[in-house]
Amino acid sequence: MNLRVLKRNIPFVATLAVCLGLYLAASFRFREEGFASWHVLILFFSENAFVGIAAVGMTFVILSGGIDLSVGSLVALVTILLAIFIQEHHMPPLLAIGIVLLIATIFGASMGALIHLFDLPPFLITLAGMFMARGLALLLHEGSIAIEGKVDGIVSRLTVPLGANLELPATAIIFLAVFLIAIVIAHWTRFGRNLYAVGGNEQSAILMGLPVCRTKIGVYALSGFCAGLAGVVNVLYTSSGNANAGIGLELDAIAAVVIGGTLLSGGVGYLAGTLVGVITFGVIQTAIQFQGTLSTWWTRIVIGALLLGFILLQKVIQSKKLVGTTH
Repeated sequence: MNLRVLKRNIPFVATLAVCLGLYLAASFRFREEGFASWHVLILFFSENAFVGIAAVGMTFVILSGGIDLSVGSLVALVTILLAIFIQEHHMPPLLAIGIVLLIATIFGASMGALIHLFDLPPFLITLAGMFMARGLALLLHEGSIAIEGKVDGIVSRLTVPLGANLELPATAIIFLAVFLIAIVIAHWTRFGRNLYAVGGNEQSAILMGLPVCRTKIGVYALSGFCAGLAGVVNVLYTSSGNANAGIGLELDAIAAVVIGGTLLSGGVGYLAGTLVGVITFGVIQTAIQFQGTLSTWWTRIVIGALLLGFILLQKVIQSKKLVGTTH
């Protein structure tokens, strides 16, 4: 591995080092409480699954040089629609899931089309999408709708027993599956190569004849799909739809992506870094829960400090031109 490759991997290496450091420190501090157990490790994935899935979609958007502020509101809209379809209209759960995922994908693609075709700022378009999705969710139902036992079959079929009173929950399995598929899309497909090229320099991508329009619309469609799937996972986890679900989720997703080493300027980053960023969230949250005496708001404080640190690191890297576009 040459020096250039080593330098452009600095954000990911820093993320991995921080995550491992926090995990080892917490494991030592709470060794008697069993922090390093398999049970706690599984919790990192199951309890942060819907954040992780949304962060996967956000990674694609940020790699393209954009941003998506609508994911949290889209999660709320999907949970309400799914609850209405299943609980009130008695629709088969799998059919309802397919419909809401299609709606979320179209929602994302529509924002991508507006952004590219009219050369509009992603921040403003997705901000409008955020208000629209949340407003529609509240218009449909102001509160939560319980789904009485109609998704339990999906959860039980997807749960994998691991022995010794351990099992891998459906939410964690879906998260890991999405992550693996996203790795393939980002690093081993033409779409992924186009994505990195557009994020690195959109004008150069146009001059090279790459399908910039199709790529940008596809990126936001993918983000919409991931937000929709995060909403489905939220329903599987809570057995209810809630118009207030996902508040601040877009910020958590962005934080996980940035902490994971993806540059906000686009074109540089890895899906594996996002996974490490999500696990870092889980480690911090669980360690604070084990401490007991600390307020849960300390999670936000620590995440904020980490996010600031990684943004400063990105600024240093960019100013010294240590990184280049990679895929």
